[in-house]
Amino acid sequence: MNIKTKKQNPDGIVRLETSGELKEIIINEDFLNPNDASIALCFRGKNSSGIVELTPNEIQILSKKLIPKMHLLKDIKVMKFKK
Repeated sequence: MNIKTKKQNPDGIVRLETSGELKEIIINEDFLNPNDASIALCFRGKNSSGIVELTPNEIQILSKKLIPKMHLLKDIKVMKFKK
């Protein structure tokens, strides 16, 4: 998993890139307020870790966009040539 983000601070825009392996997926349910539910993707890298939280609506948007394109990810071959 690669994460790229940027943040505005008084010195300007700060860009941060990190990578890690997806370790856990946590589903936070709120029975009294179902609209406050969230899905947390927990990752850990060599020198970094973090949590990406998504709402159920964001997960639905992702699935609608990704499922029609999943066939494009199969049988990909990377060919390297020496010059």
